[in-house]
Amino acid sequence: MFPNMNSFADLNLLSTLQETLVEKNLTTPTEIQAQAVPALLAGRSVVGVAETGSGKTLTYALPILHRLKTLELGGNPIKVYGEPRAIVVVPTRELGEQVAKAFKPFTHTTRLRVRSLLGGTTMEVAKRSLQGAFEVLVATPGRLIKMMDAGLVTLGDVRTLVLDEADQMVDHGFLPDVRRIVKKCPADRQRALFSATLPPAVEKLVAELFTEAEVIRSQGSHRVVASLTTTNQKVVDGKRFPLLESLLGKKVQGGTILFTNTREQCDKLAEELKDAGWPCVVYRGEMDKAERRRNLKSFRDGEVALLISTDLASRGLDVEHVGRVINYHLPRQMENYLHRVGRTARAGRPGLVVNFITERDAPLVSKLDAVRASPKGSLKSK
Repeated sequence: MFPNMNSFADLNLLSTLQETLVEKNLTTPTEIQAQAVPALLAGRSVVGVAETGSGKTLTYALPILHRLKTLELGGNPIKVYGEPRAIVVVPTRELGEQVAKAFKPFTHTTRLRVRSLLGGTTMEVAKRSLQGAFEVLVATPGRLIKMMDAGLVTLGDVRTLVLDEADQMVDHGFLPDVRRIVKKCPADRQRALFSATLPPAVEKLVAELFTEAEVIRSQGSHRVVASLTTTNQKVVDGKRFPLLESLLGKKVQGGTILFTNTREQCDKLAEELKDAGWPCVVYRGEMDKAERRRNLKSFRDGEVALLISTDLASRGLDVEHVGRVINYHLPRQMENYLHRVGRTARAGRPGLVVNFITERDAPLVSKLDAVRASPKGSLKSK
């Protein structure tokens, strides 16, 4: 077991990485970073389970960049095109874009190259991404497999393989592709898996492919973060919308994500909001991908304050300015609830969650009450 760090300055990171950490005012690590970064820097394989918004991307990005730049400085730079030394496998294009964005500030000083290979783009764009030499590849499983089959990417020089948001990979049915990718990497290389939850299918994956890994669970895993405040609103006679309008009249800092359980509920709520004069955008499955990306961008850029979504937006999306999450329809499972509320109160920032409660929601509410009653519970309520 490795000692936890109290500050990023405690780490023997390359000066180029330390400079960027200082520039971005990143001094104190989150819990998962404090536990997992030293282990990864030491070359260990890691399974990290931590609540959403806890800084998992930086947890693996720093060790990857440190290791690959050290190889280069030691006279072993990457030379072969299409042979990355680190692979980060992500379940969705949106998450892949976010991961690449998180790497970017640190590549300015290290001069390492990060490329993306994501679903939803044309094959021509994918091929252009693979031109020239690069050290890090962020990829969705299906697109990576296609490029491997075409002979445009080989994994023989991979030093670190990361599976990010592993629980979402299970949901998307990516496990066969993931297994194939893992087997194409050298067997003795460092592996890392990160997930907000550890459902049975992910536990099976860990048992199969991460037998030598150190399992690190943050104390906040399976609970919401401490900077989150939760309010429950009882729905009387099924009248949700008047309750919502009253709520939206109260200003919050940042945007609001409203969650529904089905695409039909999502579209109906968006229509009601627009008819009542509340500008909003929709983000759900079974809609044009270009439209979905435009909607997300307008919300992320602050052009629209309300994003109406299904659970599609509950996993992996990192929008910095989300100040409030409203569960217009509560999910049935605690796991889905944790992913939803993880869209706000990220990286230590405050956030508000408002749950619309009906009798149907009693089982989930009981579980939430148990979390609040726990001595280690991190759920504020009022």
